[in-house]
Amino acid sequence: MGKKKTLHLVSLGCAKNLVDSEVMLAVLMQDGCRLVTDPAEAQILLVNTCGFIHSAVEEAVDEILQLARYKEQDPDKRLVVTGCLVQRYGAELAAELPEVDLFAGTGEMEYIDRLIREMDGRAEKPPVHMLSPPTFLMNAQTPRQTTTPSYTAYLKITEGCDNRCSYCLIPSIRGPLRSRTIDDLLSEAGRLEASGVRELNLIAQDLTAYGDDLAGGDNLVRLLEQLVRRTTIPWLRLLYLYPTTTGEALLSLMASEPRIVPYLDIPFQHVSDRVLKRMNRRYGFRDLERLLEMINGYLPHCAIRTTLLVGFPGETERDVDELIDFLEQWQLAHVGVFQYQDEEECTAHRFDGKVSAAEKEDRYRRVMEAQAAISRRNSQQFVGRVEPVLVEGVSAETDLLLAGRTRYQAPEIDGCVYINEGKAGPGEIVDVQITEAHVYDLVGQITER
Repeated sequence: MGKKKTLHLVSLGCAKNLVDSEVMLAVLMQDGCRLVTDPAEAQILLVNTCGFIHSAVEEAVDEILQLARYKEQDPDKRLVVTGCLVQRYGAELAAELPEVDLFAGTGEMEYIDRLIREMDGRAEKPPVHMLSPPTFLMNAQTPRQTTTPSYTAYLKITEGCDNRCSYCLIPSIRGPLRSRTIDDLLSEAGRLEASGVRELNLIAQDLTAYGDDLAGGDNLVRLLEQLVRRTTIPWLRLLYLYPTTTGEALLSLMASEPRIVPYLDIPFQHVSDRVLKRMNRRYGFRDLERLLEMINGYLPHCAIRTTLLVGFPGETERDVDELIDFLEQWQLAHVGVFQYQDEEECTAHRFDGKVSAAEKEDRYRRVMEAQAAISRRNSQQFVGRVEPVLVEGVSAETDLLLAGRTRYQAPEIDGCVYINEGKAGPGEIVDVQITEAHVYDLVGQITER
């Protein structure tokens, strides 16, 4: 690359996409790039996009156009767009976004330095579109520069997905399920531990599918057993599990291993049998009830997070009433609600019974209001309790408070704990007595051990 170049990186979308961004950042830093926060100072402007739903596409295009303004002011800058948006739309983007110098799909991350060098070596600068089939799978030797705070990190254990939900583009964008080996994951986890990580968040499109494509019987339970045995990371957290493959072996292990925090992120999407069947989800209402009964039996204080999709084609008001009744009955800790978006490439696009935008908005509001009341009641149960809290540092709200999270709060997506008495540094896990509760956040003070 010659002299050291400056790089401004924007990562959009989910935590899995963030890991991809961290890989590209490391590859480019090894190639001599220096990261800068101000895009005006950067010679390379890189956007790693999400293209899962229409709103994510709009966000990505807006970000690209914003960065393109810096290129207008300095034509020597190079604008690079990578990730799911590129993988989804392919060469169409080159025609729509002539400001971009290089497009690279989800299979090109480990070669991004070479692609940028080749782009710079061209006499002319047309957009270059690289789109390999999505077969990339990182390993412990893949360069990675973590961008999360030093005490927390993500461990991506698989790539791709074999589930064929009728509303989802992930298999076509990310390809089929590809699992890393346990030894490889242990190697990366050990390196993260040595760097100071105190919370390791396991991520995948579907954690419970881990190992289905591997010979030898590797699975999520075996991986967790080895992570507990071979590391001393205090908090191991599971994000994104499929309902019917979250089984007793996993719950039994969690009940016996306090370092696997009592937190399960299990997207239900809906509870109506009819809607779930149209979504091509492999379970129904009673299956979800049995799962929650089983979780409560093994882990009575487990925080369950789920995501729900309202306004799916064919959904009725009765289905939404059933959904709200379910939430009232089971009092889940965290619920994310999304409005169905009609994506042309998805099977659901061809379904009849489309729900109007106004109806989707109303159903979204109803479910969110119901869950807010539930969350408020759930939070009140913490008042008076002493909970381990991972301190994240001074609060963004005011420098008079510290902020942290309990075991029941995942990074970025759940609430936090504001600490108004006591001292602790980022990454410390301290006992906090909860004195106050709000809808999503808690307030407390550090207690003497």
